[in-house]
Order: sequence, then structure tokens, then C-alpha cells
Amino acid sequence: MKQRFYFDTSIFGGVFDEEFEEESLQLFERVKSGQLICMYSDLTETELLNAPVKVSEYFKKLPVESLERIIVNDEILELATKYINEKVVGPTSFDDCVHIATATINKADILVSWNFKHIVNVYRIRGYNSINIRSNYQSLEIRSPKEILDYED
Repeated sequence: MKQRFYFDTSIFGGVFDEEFEEESLQLFERVKSGQLICMYSDLTETELLNAPVKVSEYFKKLPVESLERIIVNDEILELATKYINEKVVGPTSFDDCVHIATATINKADILVSWNFKHIVNVYRIRGYNSINIRSNYQSLEIRSPKEILDYED
């Protein structure tokens, strides 16, 4: 069975960022070759509307059969709100919390992100997963593409 990785919006932008380009492209090659399912949400689509055109165009060219679109619903918003209420991050990071809750509830194998401040951060990950477990969800693996690719070589 193919692994399902939830991609937050930073991964799409990473394709055009000198610092993150190499690993982002390697990850997307796995999506394009059908080795990996790219999970994303309607929030991702909304965020991509505000991204540079080349980023949103890159997303549109991904093979449909390797994508899994998820609609943000009340259950996701409720879990994201718990992350804020328990001060894992502040209210301005609500959209980040929605990405994490979406990946958690939809049982992504890994959430991948380049956001080291609010997402790929050991203290935040512990906070998110503490709430996930107490809310009867599984813990969520949260990694940067670099971490994933380093361990697979």
C-alpha cells in the first residue's frame, strides 16, 4: 500500500526556494512516479491562490491519481481549536493547526512541512500529539522532507 503524506503549503513553495528546492523536488518525484500519495486540503488550495503563480501552476500539474483532496470539516476545526486553546501555538497559527488536524484525523502516514517554527518543531509536535492522544486520535508523524529523504537513503 502506498504511503499517504499530507503536504502543507510550504512544500509546494519549497520547489522554488533555493534552500528547500532539492528535497522538495525529490519528494514530488515520488508523487509523480506514483510511489506516494500527496494528501492536501481545501485550505491548501486556498493558500495556493495567494502563492506566486509558478507555485500554484506546479500544484495543478501533479498527476490526479497521486493526489487525495480532503475537505476541512467541523471535526477538523474542533481539533485545530484544541491545539490553540491548549496553547501549543498562538491563535495566528490557526491555519497550521488545521493542516495538522486534517492530517491527524485522516490518518496521514506523515505530515511534511518546511515550517520549523509552528509545525516541524519537537516541542510543538509533542503538544499536538498529546492532544491527539487525549482526543482519541493517533499520534502524527511530522517531518521535513529532508528528514524523510535522509532516512530512506
